[in-house]
Amino acid sequence: MRIEGSGFVVAGGGSGLGLATARSLRDAGACVGVLDLKQGEWDGAFANADVADQAGVEQALNVLVGKIGQLRGLLNTTGIGHSGLSAGPGRKVTAEGFRRVLDVNTLGSFILAQAAAERMIASEPDKHGERGVIINTSSIVAFEGQIGTAAYAAAKGGINAMTLPLAREFGRHGIRVVTIAPGIFETPMFSQARGPMVDWLREQVVYPDRPGDAVEFAEMVAHIGRNRMLNGTVIRLDGAYRVPPGRHDWWVD
Repeated sequence: MRIEGSGFVVAGGGSGLGLATARSLRDAGACVGVLDLKQGEWDGAFANADVADQAGVEQALNVLVGKIGQLRGLLNTTGIGHSGLSAGPGRKVTAEGFRRVLDVNTLGSFILAQAAAERMIASEPDKHGERGVIINTSSIVAFEGQIGTAAYAAAKGGINAMTLPLAREFGRHGIRVVTIAPGIFETPMFSQARGPMVDWLREQVVYPDRPGDAVEFAEMVAHIGRNRMLNGTVIRLDGAYRVPPGRHDWWVD
C-alpha cells in the first residue's frame, strides 16, 4: 500500500510512540488524523475519544475521515497498565483495575479495528485489491510477563490472539491486520521513570544495547503499510529482549 496520499488514523497519537509515528507518516506524505483523550503535542487533525467507548470511537472516526479523506490505515498505540501483586502480602491488583485494562487495551483494539474495517470495506480498493491495513500494538510482556503484570499481559495477549482471526476474516475485503509487540522504548513515560525495576529493564536489551527509539517503531509501521505480505502476524520489535521473571519485592511497599 502506498503511504503517500493515504488517510491514516493514529489512536494514541497525542504522545509517545503514537505521536512519533503520526509525525513520521505525515512526513512520508500520508494524510494523518489522531484519535486520543488529549491532543498533546500533535498539531494536525484531531478527535477526542476513549477507545473503549464504541459510540465515541465511531463519532471520532467520522470526524477524522471528514478531514483526512478515505481511510487506508489505522494504527492503535493506546494502552494502560494496572500492575502489582495479585495475592498475598502487598496485593494491589483489583478486579476493577483488571477489567479497565482489558476494556482499553483489548476491547478498545477490537472496537477500533471493527470501526476501521467497516469504513475500509465501503471504499474502493487499489490496483492490487487492497483496501487498507490495521495495525495494533501489543507488548512482549504478552509473551513473557514478569511478576506483577498479570493484567497487562492478559490484555496484550488478547490483542495477539485476535490478530490472525481478524486477518483471515478481513482478507476477502483486501484488509490486512498486523500487530507489533514492542519491547522497551524511550517514550516520555518510560524515560521519566526511576527505580530498580526500570534500571533492570534497561539492562535486558541485547542489541542495540539500549531501549528502542520511537522513530524505529514508526519505521516498522511504515514497512508494514508498504509490504502487502505482512498480514495476520505479531512482530516482535525488541532488540532480542526476553523478559526475566522479575522480583516480588519491587511491588511491596
